[in-house]
Amino acid sequence: MASRSALAPPWWVALRVYTRKPVLVITLLGFSAGLPFLLVFSTLTAWLRDEGVARTAIGFFAWVGLTYSLKILWAPVVDRLRLPLLTPSLGQRRSWILLGQLGIAVGLATMSQLDPAASLTPIAAAAVLVAFSSSTQDVALDAFRIESAPDEEQGALSAGYIFGYRVALLVAGAGALYIADASGWSVAYLSMAALVAVGVAATLWGDEPPHRGAAEQRRMDAAMVDQVMGRPMHLERRAFWQRQLLGAVICPFLEFLQRYGRFAVVVLIFVAVFRLSDIAMGVMANPFYLDLGYSKSEIASIAKLFGFFMTIAGSALCGLLVLRFGILKPLLLGAVLVAATNLLFSLLALEGGTAPPPIVWLALVISADNLSGGIAATAFVAYLSSLTHRSYTATQYALFSSLMTLPGKFISGFSGWLVDVGGYPWFFVVAAALGIPAITLVLVLMAREHRTVTAAAREPVP
Repeated sequence: MASRSALAPPWWVALRVYTRKPVLVITLLGFSAGLPFLLVFSTLTAWLRDEGVARTAIGFFAWVGLTYSLKILWAPVVDRLRLPLLTPSLGQRRSWILLGQLGIAVGLATMSQLDPAASLTPIAAAAVLVAFSSSTQDVALDAFRIESAPDEEQGALSAGYIFGYRVALLVAGAGALYIADASGWSVAYLSMAALVAVGVAATLWGDEPPHRGAAEQRRMDAAMVDQVMGRPMHLERRAFWQRQLLGAVICPFLEFLQRYGRFAVVVLIFVAVFRLSDIAMGVMANPFYLDLGYSKSEIASIAKLFGFFMTIAGSALCGLLVLRFGILKPLLLGAVLVAATNLLFSLLALEGGTAPPPIVWLALVISADNLSGGIAATAFVAYLSSLTHRSYTATQYALFSSLMTLPGKFISGFSGWLVDVGGYPWFFVVAAALGIPAITLVLVLMAREHRTVTAAAREPVP
């Protein structure tokens, strides 16, 4: 049997994947997804502090971000509910994406007309509307991306999405600050609301992926429930709310467990631990640079310039690697590189003394970190996409995306304590060690895939 790399297209042919319409649409929608994120977090807190809002009140605005972690609660609604007027003309996914974009635009435009010093509660309500609409858009967009291309092209779609998302972060971060400095915060937020039109145009330009019909979906839900329960449950005879609860909420989880069996536990653990290393490290990155003695302008220039382009380079490279070698090999490469670059930070910490290390060293370490992060993030998004079933895409992906950050966020809360106790060199060694479970589990996944392929090759051809 020929290897996957031997059957893969040449590099110059593989590059054409980035010119395909689905990739271009997802790139623009990635911009739409990234635009509101900072506008309800760091950019918003800068505005509030600039207007003299108390730090305690500013801290409460962090709770706005809970909507991104809780989107699994309404993902089943996005997966199944047909929107009047919009769904018949746009389809299930694009109708919900457009609704989310309209909510973002309304929320940002409303914020632009308010004075935080006099209208803090309305500002908070508008920010919640933006965050809720953004997370709703994310649920539908993730499903749209997964359903728009086969697994081997998910790396390219992930790379395009990350590129658009990163550009949006620059626009909503540095761009909004520049506009606010020149023309005021009202103009800045109104400009960001106008940029939602980029995502709206992409939504209208895109093609709705095929879906199961309602009758076919009900039959599949009934068969799934019957198979798991081991006896006919007569789902079609149950009350409407029972059919919806079982079909939209319970069946996505049953399908995943039925497909992977006991190995589902391994998969979920892997999803939970893959980002432990980079999330734990990321919290202390800026304090580390400052403690080494670098200036804020040096940190901003190196992190923004080298960080942005190296992340994009890593994402683009990983998209090609997934197309040529499948998902698991680039996933292993990303896991190893993310852990290894933490050791580079440890070496940089050892070099720090009375004067900061040469700025070129910081540039090299940040470049390596962002290149590896781009590879790992793109491969991981492609892997999570491959885990979903096309009948339950939105709900299953919302589950995985929520699970992938929770352990890392919890552990990162101890990062400052670990630095105080052991210093930066040991902190980064520990952060690198947190990548070992992910590397080990990727090898487990690769071994399972090898066994599956080998067993399929041994089966007689009918």
